[in-house]
Amino acid sequence: MSLKAISSKDAASLDQDLMEMGGWSLDQLMELAGLSVSQAVYRVHPPSAGRNILVICGPGNNGGDGLVAARHLSQYGYTPSIYYPKPGKKDLYTRLQTQLRALFVPILTNDTEFTSALKGTSLIVDAIFGFSFGGPLRDPFPEIISQMEKAKVPVLAVDAPSSWDVESGPPKEGPGSGFMPEYLISLTAPKPCVRFYRGRHFVGGRFLTKDVAEKYGLDLPKYPGIDQVLEVGVDAEGRL
Repeated sequence: MSLKAISSKDAASLDQDLMEMGGWSLDQLMELAGLSVSQAVYRVHPPSAGRNILVICGPGNNGGDGLVAARHLSQYGYTPSIYYPKPGKKDLYTRLQTQLRALFVPILTNDTEFTSALKGTSLIVDAIFGFSFGGPLRDPFPEIISQMEKAKVPVLAVDAPSSWDVESGPPKEGPGSGFMPEYLISLTAPKPCVRFYRGRHFVGGRFLTKDVAEKYGLDLPKYPGIDQVLEVGVDAEGRL
């Protein structure tokens, strides 16, 4: 099937429209995004393939999606852990961490804990940066991304591989220049950088109305059954 990509500017505007005119709250959008991420994990890496999942979260909404995904993964029977070196300051992120602690999901904050968790995980969820990332990378993230590049376990990136420019793709040099996660889930709609992506690609976010999709020129994926994710490909022109 063919899906149109959406620019970072339009993605931000779409989210604003959903909240200001569509009656959605940030909590609701993040919950659906995180649910989609968790379903993508289950699709590519069922618990039988390894239950230890390391979710690396950034300080913004992409990190919040990762926190939600980890909660769902715990309920599915995985053993997730969170690496959260720069926790977000919104009350929403604090509440999401409270929910995780109630499920005994460890939230790691220092390098030593991260290195140890990295050695024992069977899948990494990259929830550091989303569609608003424009660089440059700031500490501690260059080293974290370098370690993800070198890790001998598969990575599922949320919305865009961290360090990639949302429009122009991977950096030419430095951390992230060789970062090609095995899996990518685009939330709401693919972003332009997906034309550089060469792994298995999913789209998630089953909530767009026809009016919103038409305003931004987006296609409404035909999600099967009760699934929140759909696997898609990329054609020679960069369309999905």
